[in-house]
Amino acid sequence: MRSRGLVAALLTLTLTLTPLTGCAQSVDPIERLGKKAAERVRPDHGPTPEQPPPLAATLEPGDPHRRWGLTTPLAPPPTPAAGPRTASHASLPPVVDHIPTRDKVVFLTYDDGAERDPRFIDMVRELRLPVSMFLTDSVVGPAYAHFAHLRSVGASIQNHTLDHAALRGLPYAGQRAEICGQQDKLKSRFGLRPRLFRPPYGIYDTTTLRAAADCGITAIVLWRASMGPTDLTYTHGSHHLHPGDIIAVDPDEAMGPSLRERTTRLLRRVQEQGLTVGRLEDYL
Repeated sequence: MRSRGLVAALLTLTLTLTPLTGCAQSVDPIERLGKKAAERVRPDHGPTPEQPPPLAATLEPGDPHRRWGLTTPLAPPPTPAAGPRTASHASLPPVVDHIPTRDKVVFLTYDDGAERDPRFIDMVRELRLPVSMFLTDSVVGPAYAHFAHLRSVGASIQNHTLDHAALRGLPYAGQRAEICGQQDKLKSRFGLRPRLFRPPYGIYDTTTLRAAADCGITAIVLWRASMGPTDLTYTHGSHHLHPGDIIAVDPDEAMGPSLRERTTRLLRRVQEQGLTVGRLEDYL
């Protein structure tokens, strides 16, 4: 009898402990999974010694030039002397590829394309770049809002025709429609009628000048150097920049670096040659 009582007591104790043991076994894998999940998440809360923080996180607010790939800040441009820097012949607007000036400045111009690189707005704002944008209506299309943002951070908006047609040889009515039509578009979009005009492909004739003048254009803007995917190309046989040069930055990213990267390479060249960037509209 006594042995049967002992067996019963042991059986009761075993049954009592078994659920507790079972619960402990069922909780432990969950705890382990939770710990593993926490270990996977924890590195994202801060850098480890093997993984330094991104460059932008280490920059002080006063270091925007480093964020955009420059070792030193751009020098501020001088204040241009009062009065016109270019002279027109008769009633036709002048055609300019540079500005006669002793100021150590060059001028950055872009033909459409900036909408393909949304962060270009940040670059213009943080570096305070006085860039000039020549826009074609059929190319810009729905991206006018992008250029409104660019204008709000200091970019200038100018005319590059409605449809990017090669103007030379076209009749007066056709050229006038291309130029004046874009003047009207830009007026409706931005509330202004540009003073500057760049003919597509840089080609024009006397009819272009007449039509531009009748549309309120005061200067035809070409370029003396262009920034391609890797380097500058000069149009007048020179191998370096001169004060007053107008530079066209190629926006085509199909086979090359982004617009920001091209602009950074150009700015490095500008700095290497002791120059800075001026506002073209202050000189024309």
